[in-house]
Amino acid sequence: MAEDLNQLMKVRREKLAVLQEEGKNPFEITKCDVSHHSQEIKDRYDELEGSSVTVAGRLMSKRVMGKASFCNVMDRDGSIQGYVARDEVGEDVYKDFKKFDIGDIVLMEGEVFTTKMGEISIHAKGIKLLSKSLQILPEKFHGLRDTDLRYRQRYVDLIVNPEVKDTFIKRTKIISEIRRFLDEQGFLEVETPVLVPMAGGAAARPFVTHHNTLDEDLNLRISLELYLKRLIVGGLERVYEIGRVFRNEGLSIRHNPEFTLLECYQAFTDYYGMMDLAENMYRQVCQNVLGTTKISYEGVDIDFAQPFERLTMVEAVKKYAGVDFDAIPDVEAARNAAKEHHIEFEPRHGKGDILNLFFEEFVEEKLDQPTFIMDHPVEISPLAKKKPDNPDYTERFELFITKREMCNAFSELNDPIDQRERFMKQEEMFAAGDEEAHHLDEDFICALEYGMPPTGGIGFGIDRLVMLLTGSAAIRDVLLFPTMKTLGKENQ
Repeated sequence: MAEDLNQLMKVRREKLAVLQEEGKNPFEITKCDVSHHSQEIKDRYDELEGSSVTVAGRLMSKRVMGKASFCNVMDRDGSIQGYVARDEVGEDVYKDFKKFDIGDIVLMEGEVFTTKMGEISIHAKGIKLLSKSLQILPEKFHGLRDTDLRYRQRYVDLIVNPEVKDTFIKRTKIISEIRRFLDEQGFLEVETPVLVPMAGGAAARPFVTHHNTLDEDLNLRISLELYLKRLIVGGLERVYEIGRVFRNEGLSIRHNPEFTLLECYQAFTDYYGMMDLAENMYRQVCQNVLGTTKISYEGVDIDFAQPFERLTMVEAVKKYAGVDFDAIPDVEAARNAAKEHHIEFEPRHGKGDILNLFFEEFVEEKLDQPTFIMDHPVEISPLAKKKPDNPDYTERFELFITKREMCNAFSELNDPIDQRERFMKQEEMFAAGDEEAHHLDEDFICALEYGMPPTGGIGFGIDRLVMLLTGSAAIRDVLLFPTMKTLGKENQ
């Protein structure tokens, strides 16, 4: 099979050499004028019938039948059939056309008409080779099925699998709609550093690099949070950023080392304001991108028009695990409850950590419908404001849909003294072996000391939202170029 492909590729290179010898090198063409795209011609057929149009795209099929042939040209919107007759395009052009290969990029000009079979087509008056394809596209009916190859060669995946192109078009529309929603709410889009001296704002291991001129190690950001909060201190009352973040973690169907995060912060509101923002944003984005608030994902029907459920973490664990942490007085009792329920914990874990372990074990798998899980323990929420009536817990929530965490939000901690104490606690955890613990950021503490107003903040995983709204099973299906092990090292 490999020998056959190599022979076919050799033939294509020989065809290119002949073209170049004849002064017809397609790679010397610098531009062409395209008047219409395939879908526009179909949508406006009544208006365009009999008119001259020019389209350009990839030759996806060709049926040569003597003096006349049919072909299919695929452009950005889809494909359209061409009828190419020798007597219309001329003998020399037709002779060249018959030598075109599947995958070649062509320009076709002609009149719009409908065939006897009822297919909207172009009656070619001319057809020209714009770029020679020297590779062989996957076989038409089987397509590109090897998922590893699809991710490595996304350019081929987009050519042969139209549904993949549709997913990424939807991704762009989703992000555009998010921007529209936030802009309408008075938020200002900003940009913050990607290379940072201190990677904070999340519990994750950073990637470390070195700046030669400064002779300093820098980190790729793991979050957008701490710089955006600095802008709230500076008086920009509503800010957001959509950007890549980087976490030196494993690969899975839900995780990629680099992914797209949306974070937004609003002064003079709290985590309830962020709940309203999240619920309304999901509703508007779904409606405006998909034309409905109803979706089905992996067999689960969801209607974003319905109010999202709200449960505290304690309520959720009581509901699904039957353990009431309000009735557990201290860490010793929490450890005993963990042992009874076969939950492994570490010596450093406090009562709040163990509550979270119960949640992860017994609750997450039950949260198919949109559910806000509120009031996380202070031990796992170093950047969230404590609840005034119960300082063991914080004004924090996570939104879960189809068993996945979709966003994370706080009433932001704006007390610099409390923040320093929590950072110091995180440093102790790091020293005890927690590589994902936060580090003390003195400049951020300094910013808080200037005064930050009461603020609500939220972070959304854009990729998981795109997965949900496109019915994609894995994060790699919504990343154009996901992280892959270098070829040749897969088995190392």
